[in-house]
Amino acid sequence: MPNDRTMESRLRPSAAHAPRWPLIALICFGLLLGFAFQGTRGLWSPDEGRYTVAALQMLDTGNYLAPAYSPDEVNFSKPPTTYWVIAGSIKLFGRNSWAVRAPYALAFVLTLLILYAMGRRVVPEKPWLPGLVYGCAAAPFMAANIVSTDAFLTLCEALAMLGFVRAAFGGTEASRKRDVLLMWAGWGLAFLTKGPPGLMPLLAVIPFIVRRDGWSGLRRFFPWSGIVLFLVIGLSWYAVVIVRYAGLLHYFLHQEVYNRIFTAAHKRNAGWFGWIKIYLPVLGVGLLPWWPAVGRLIRRWVSVQSWSADNRPGVELFLVLWFLVPFAIFCLVQSRLPLYMLPLFVPLSLLIALELRERVDLRQTRQQVLLAVWIVVLLGVKAGAAYGWHSKDDNRQMASELRTATPTEQYKAMIFVENTAAGYTIEEATPWGLRMYLGKPVYGIAWLAPERADALCHALHNEGRALVVIDPDLGAGALKPALDRCPARVSELGTWRGNVLKLVEL
Repeated sequence: MPNDRTMESRLRPSAAHAPRWPLIALICFGLLLGFAFQGTRGLWSPDEGRYTVAALQMLDTGNYLAPAYSPDEVNFSKPPTTYWVIAGSIKLFGRNSWAVRAPYALAFVLTLLILYAMGRRVVPEKPWLPGLVYGCAAAPFMAANIVSTDAFLTLCEALAMLGFVRAAFGGTEASRKRDVLLMWAGWGLAFLTKGPPGLMPLLAVIPFIVRRDGWSGLRRFFPWSGIVLFLVIGLSWYAVVIVRYAGLLHYFLHQEVYNRIFTAAHKRNAGWFGWIKIYLPVLGVGLLPWWPAVGRLIRRWVSVQSWSADNRPGVELFLVLWFLVPFAIFCLVQSRLPLYMLPLFVPLSLLIALELRERVDLRQTRQQVLLAVWIVVLLGVKAGAAYGWHSKDDNRQMASELRTATPTEQYKAMIFVENTAAGYTIEEATPWGLRMYLGKPVYGIAWLAPERADALCHALHNEGRALVVIDPDLGAGALKPALDRCPARVSELGTWRGNVLKLVEL
């Protein structure tokens, strides 16, 4: 590890007068990778459709407080930031796939800019390098084209950690206070985006400050003004919806906190082996093309010299903690998905930039050619997913098939009836994204649940005429007793992907 004097010289804001062309080039690089082919691919079930349908429900009803799949089914599994952003983009650019994914390309570019700002403190001689590493890494690039909460969470966490890096490593006392407020504003936005997981990097900040400055050092980073700012930004929405919706506090604490951490209720790769199956491939493939640098980094940090007591805690140790502490927690938590790793590519990009700062020189023709080739490879992968990979879960393709099965003007909504009692299965199995392409509300009904008949009749009363799609495991006559109760007129329409189609009208 570098000694104190070397570290201090690197952390001086010597990049303040750096030329602007690297920043401009980084922005152009991000815009190219982020926006190319961004709207070409249709929405894929389940996640892309779920986030999009909640945004459309907000736009159609004017209720921006309670996310919902349909007029009958609210969805508080995530805070509203992602839905608000998508709804705003659709309002601005129209109801199309590009409008849904444009915010993700923008979040990708903004994350690069935040990494540039961090680079001015961490790698001042080449502040653009962390952004280049992040943008070229396979995982952040691919995630920028996937509708989820994680790209926005990464952006908010990066904003918070920018405030911390600027406050902890250089700057004046006045600027430090502003940066600490920026940090807490970022934590508030992260909490409003994904709840408690948004505070994961804070668990690395605390031990680092204690190790470097002692327990008294925490006071400088936990001022009352910052905590109040976090509460206002991060918790106001939670307070309002908990007051308005009975039982929501229990839902948040039990279903979204306890079950995700300690149980397999969400069926997301629980067990001791789950983290190996999910996270190691994401880190392995996602760190392409930076494997050699990662290998050198690991070898250096597992050496005894790197952990010597003589080394004063510096920015590199902090970056390692920023990665290792959340990673260890993600491995212990029983709900695991690949994109949970995305925020950890920010500290990894900074660490890799530190490792490569003396090796990367884009004035060399060879490195320019390699970079250009890799950009072409990335764009080729994105184009291939858009044009060459026809997923069975593509909601746009589903919509085309349903248009062929029956004219859309014959019904006002779609009701998917599944052979399950679990609400989670309804969330996963229902192609919510059809609402984008057919312009009709989508309902999902668990037919083994006790309230199934009431749910079906209520949806029909809401809409009047609906296309009912019945799970083939239920059989064509399974709904007849419930439809007789409504009562409803039924027309048989054949099948679609093995599902029974009925046109139902009250």
